[in-house]
Amino acid sequence: MADVPGARIRYWVEELLPHDVEAAIRRLAHSEDVRHVAVMPDVHLAADVCVGMVVATANVLYPNAVGGDIGCGVAAIAFDGEAALLDNERAAAAILAGLYRGVPIIRHSRKGGPRLPAALDAATLSSPRLEGLKQSEGSLQIGTLGRGNHFVELQADETGRLWLMVHSGSRGMGQAIRDHHLGLCSAGRNGLRFLSADSPAGRAYLHDMAWALEYAETSRLAMVRSVRGVVEAVLGIRADEASYVSCNHNHVRRETHFGEALWVHRKGAMSAAEGEPGLIPGSMGTRSFHVEGRGCEEALASSAHGAGRRLSRTDARHRLSAKDVTRELRGVWFDHRLTPRLREEAPSAYKDINDVLRAQHQLVRIVRTLRPLLCFKGV
Repeated sequence: MADVPGARIRYWVEELLPHDVEAAIRRLAHSEDVRHVAVMPDVHLAADVCVGMVVATANVLYPNAVGGDIGCGVAAIAFDGEAALLDNERAAAAILAGLYRGVPIIRHSRKGGPRLPAALDAATLSSPRLEGLKQSEGSLQIGTLGRGNHFVELQADETGRLWLMVHSGSRGMGQAIRDHHLGLCSAGRNGLRFLSADSPAGRAYLHDMAWALEYAETSRLAMVRSVRGVVEAVLGIRADEASYVSCNHNHVRRETHFGEALWVHRKGAMSAAEGEPGLIPGSMGTRSFHVEGRGCEEALASSAHGAGRRLSRTDARHRLSAKDVTRELRGVWFDHRLTPRLREEAPSAYKDINDVLRAQHQLVRIVRTLRPLLCFKGV
């Protein structure tokens, strides 16, 4: 950990940050009402506010310090069977085929797709346009995986037990909510747009963001149930309800730190209060971790949310080949037809997850380590 004199910036990194990332961090730290900034070891460049950032304000909300994928997070559940059941190609192929049928990537068909759960349907969003989108794309996208770094993965823990991990977000709804409220923001001195938390516009953002958090969690749980059904049918084992864990890493909420009530924004960072369970996925082909928080006050009781990108998607496409993907995913079942398009998600496009965990040993304790067995992605 290192301090920057005069600025409430705290770093948990093991490497010198690129100039553009450092510039973005300092821009954020010197924006209106920012009191504290914590930089996680998986930090990397993104629009306006980097991914892997925690920022605390007293009265101001920054929608871009939450990001467009509001409520993006991870869920995990264990099965009462051995990971060795996936040691044969026939079982893996049957599960992948079942996932293609049970976990849509982009949206459900307009006929026979799910309806929004009653609570999500009844909660009115702050604008007619968002309400309309909720009833159209919101209904069609709930329980769908999306593209990019979202995934369904079957994993083995140290004892050989089989686990499921799902990484997903709020799909088009979160982005629409972020974009709508950015249009109502004031422009700050450094160009970052913000809302006053106690203004009507600020309260509307918080209301819509809370809806998106619930939407993302409900969507993730729907996919967990679908995958459970596939695994139970193919392998003949049952999920352990008591083992279920879920967390998200894109939100803003009121918390107390340093004796002050603050709005804590996390973008690609998860809450890690003392004893709080969390999930930190690695990249495809590398280990993931179940952790519990240490409640580190200097880090605003937060943690990294994953490995973090080392290469941009463009750089990964240019630098990595399909052969690199195949080599790096040796031992993991996946759809080889997608190999050329998986270059953006290859393990070498991401930071070393072991370096991330080492850099933030003050922030979390490792509870369980898991290795990937089968990965399902939309690209």
